[in-house]
Amino acid sequence: MTETDLAWMGTTVLVWAHPDDETYLSGGIAATLTAGGHRVVAVTATHGEAGGSDNTPAARAETAQIRAVELHEALALLGVSDHVWLGYEDGRCAEADAEPAVRRLAGLFDDVHPDTVVTFGPDGFTGHPDHRTVSHWVDRALEQCDASPRLLHAVATEQDRVDPQLDNDFGVFSLGQPRICAPHDVALRFPLGEDPLRRKVAALQAQASQTAGLIRAVGLERFTAWVAVEVFADPASAIDDDRRPAVSH
Repeated sequence: MTETDLAWMGTTVLVWAHPDDETYLSGGIAATLTAGGHRVVAVTATHGEAGGSDNTPAARAETAQIRAVELHEALALLGVSDHVWLGYEDGRCAEADAEPAVRRLAGLFDDVHPDTVVTFGPDGFTGHPDHRTVSHWVDRALEQCDASPRLLHAVATEQDRVDPQLDNDFGVFSLGQPRICAPHDVALRFPLGEDPLRRKVAALQAQASQTAGLIRAVGLERFTAWVAVEVFADPASAIDDDRRPAVSH
């Protein structure tokens, strides 16, 4: 469903693994919702300390600090003032005790009472283990909380994979592919208008430790086109349930 009016999403919680996930996958939605007066809460599982070229403990700590500052600036550009760190180690979410994260997310959902929760599907969009783990945490938290938001997963469609060569050149999906949905399985296809796209790109540029090299390599115009559509679907299990024929007793 292609839309430009997102008022139906209401209060929205975005749950992602690393700084910049929130902007790449849902920055346009966040900018549009906050511009419309809706509350958006962003949750980040790790500080992204593995996102630097040097993996020594001192360098990882420095990268974490840099990315925290960059994320703060990016969220401000998107109009998001509510942010929660879960504090897990980058690259180690799958090995960590899930219970504290699940309890904290369940408590957050009950406190915020969101209309919509946006996160990864079980594929993790890029296959990253942290992404896949965060999806699992959200599922479990929703089972435990009293809130009953609509859950949306980041997905792709064949029509919106506008630059597969860029994906290949930079190994975007080297760990795994996103869920590819047919148009009738998409809950929200959001082509970004001028203002949300401008704000999204500015927020990505603010996270220069992760984006500056890519933008230099491909050019700002190509990069902007690459991030100009955001696509989400209901969980695959829910779609499958809707398609099952009714059973008579």
